[in-house]
Amino acid sequence: MTPVMLRQLWSLIETTQANLLVNLDDATLVQWLLKQLKANSALNGNETDLLNEYIESRLSLIRDLAEQRLAPERF
Repeated sequence: MTPVMLRQLWSLIETTQANLLVNLDDATLVQWLLKQLKANSALNGNETDLLNEYIESRLSLIRDLAEQRLAPERF
């Protein structure tokens, strides 16, 4: 997996509405993220498989980051 692919994925996660990231089930979230990435760049089968595994291994982090964005700011 290239650094560009990682940047694209995390940029997508940061710009996606937090409610969507929190409310989708695991399989649907993985597929939705992959679909968005495929729409923005041509991914071959190997890259898709790598991204799929990477996203699955980071689902907890993705949801934690989304939940932080949903939480009211504390000072």
